[in-house]
Amino acid sequence: MAFDIAVKRIYEAPEKTDGQRVLVDRIWPRGVAKKDAALTLWLKDIAPSDELRKWFGHEPERWADSQKRYRAELDRNEEAVAQLRDVLREGKVTLLYGAQDEAHNNAVALAGYLRGA
Repeated sequence: MAFDIAVKRIYEAPEKTDGQRVLVDRIWPRGVAKKDAALTLWLKDIAPSDELRKWFGHEPERWADSQKRYRAELDRNEEAVAQLRDVLREGKVTLLYGAQDEAHNNAVALAGYLRGA
């Protein structure tokens, strides 16, 4: 089944076209009020482990290895992945993240994992 997944920084304004909005960071993003986030779900448990997040350190040269390690974590995290897949079966989902780098973040890696890429 192909899922309709978008990826967006949580700092961007919510839009009707977002579908269900799921924050996939372990830590709440600075400067965002929970009432303004328009979240369907905050799925902390699907985020990379603190160890992996700190090791990656937003360094693009570690991106490929970081994705492999995160995929391995996701393979062992059946409950959180199943919970997100249940939400995806209901329609479009926008995965939200707080990082500044729009190309190298856990939401991009997670979307690729869910799409089977």
